[in-house]
Amino acid sequence: MLDFNHDSERDAQDPRALPIGQRINDLIDAALIAERATQPRREYLGASMLGDPCSRRIQYEYVGAPKDPDKDFNGQTLRIFAAGHQFEALSIKWLRGAGFNLRTEKADGGQFGFSVAKGRIKGHIDGVLVDGPSWFFYPALWEHKALKDKSWQDLAKRGLAISKPLYAAQVALYQGYMPDLAQNPALFTALNKDTQELYHELVPFDASLAQSTSDKAVNILQSTDAGQQLPRMAANPDFYLCLCCPYAKRCWHGA
Repeated sequence: MLDFNHDSERDAQDPRALPIGQRINDLIDAALIAERATQPRREYLGASMLGDPCSRRIQYEYVGAPKDPDKDFNGQTLRIFAAGHQFEALSIKWLRGAGFNLRTEKADGGQFGFSVAKGRIKGHIDGVLVDGPSWFFYPALWEHKALKDKSWQDLAKRGLAISKPLYAAQVALYQGYMPDLAQNPALFTALNKDTQELYHELVPFDASLAQSTSDKAVNILQSTDAGQQLPRMAANPDFYLCLCCPYAKRCWHGA
């Protein structure tokens, strides 16, 4: 005899009681998080992080300090990262189709980049434009970002240096440590993830920004080696950048 009665407590504990979409997404996210956990921690200062205005946050990340509870990358964030790589691949395909000789890896398959301070400061670029339309200048550093519409619109309106200082510092540092790519302006490409519009900006080498960013990296290394915690960038935890920092509780209330 079939029993069509339901045990509400049993059903609440049974994954099959959850909506099918949630069950599938939970499995996908769990797999992404598990995959990330197998990747070795970055034990150097990366060019992509050094434009952050808070040196203490960079220092936390450099030494591998645990993030605040529920502030580590979740499955959705990891999916956003993965989608960013696919958007970059599309832009590469489109630029090559337009006649640019865009190289994104060395002959041995490795990434182009730089390494200084005995490997404690590194950077890996998205690509190098080595040939193409006659009106362009070669070689040129190529950097790519995929942005939501609001962020993309702000970039298109105000330009890289003002709208995205984090990325501007990244580009300047690449050019500073890769002098062959500092002779010509870099090409910064941003793809609008909502509309697939493309924004391109020529970025001349900013030696002053490259120097200040490099000096920041050296200061972080020296302070860390000396066991010194760098100062906070804000006077109180309500500062807008602190509110979204994954180390806010550690910084203001923890170890």
